[in-house]
Amino acid sequence: MAEKDKDREVTIELRGIKKIYKMGDQEVAALAGIDLDIHKGEFAALMGPSGSGKSTLMNILGCLDRPTTGSYKLDGSEVSHLTDDELAYTRNRKIGFVFQNFNLLSKLSAVDNVALPLLYAGVGRSERTQRAMHFIEAVGLGPRADHMPSELSGGQRQRVAIARALANDPKIIMADEPTGNLDTKSTHEIMEIFEDLHAQGRTIILVTHEPEIAACASRQLLVRDGIITRDEGRGVVMDIV
Repeated sequence: MAEKDKDREVTIELRGIKKIYKMGDQEVAALAGIDLDIHKGEFAALMGPSGSGKSTLMNILGCLDRPTTGSYKLDGSEVSHLTDDELAYTRNRKIGFVFQNFNLLSKLSAVDNVALPLLYAGVGRSERTQRAMHFIEAVGLGPRADHMPSELSGGQRQRVAIARALANDPKIIMADEPTGNLDTKSTHEIMEIFEDLHAQGRTIILVTHEPEIAACASRQLLVRDGIITRDEGRGVVMDIV
């Protein structure tokens, strides 16, 4: 962990996090005891081979799932035992998601896709359109705000997805393989956006299997067999095989 992060406020605190799945008579530990602090404004990359537990960890961090045992404090509040409704409320208020497959609604324009979380949050039409346009412009797609997803390139669709993740002004952005379906040029452009968001003080957690992508983060966490085995800073290219 970088020295400058030690004095920052802890946004995420995990202690003894385990996720156990029952398969017949056997129990399989997807997570075998995770202790982790993520500080406010940190840019952390989660890496690991297939089956390492990184996706399970991401789901728990994103309040999409609960641990079997252990403590998860988000902004100082315990969330590991919340109900489904309470998890959804916490997730919608504090976390923005970016996915590999964009997850845009094909029948909505770019700006309407970005405005969707604001609609669910009960924001009025005029305000949500204004806020959605602000974030569309922030990712450089103002002239294409009225275009449908099918009229956009992969990189442009991912920009829309990032703008949508920002719509509710969340404290944390979680990105699951956000460059997995993009060409080299688009990958570079998307990573520049994440680096800009980090520079603005956003907390970012990014899952990737690409060491060169992870090396852009200020912190790299390697997950193997359900535990964190390496914790490195920016620029280190880690082998996950």
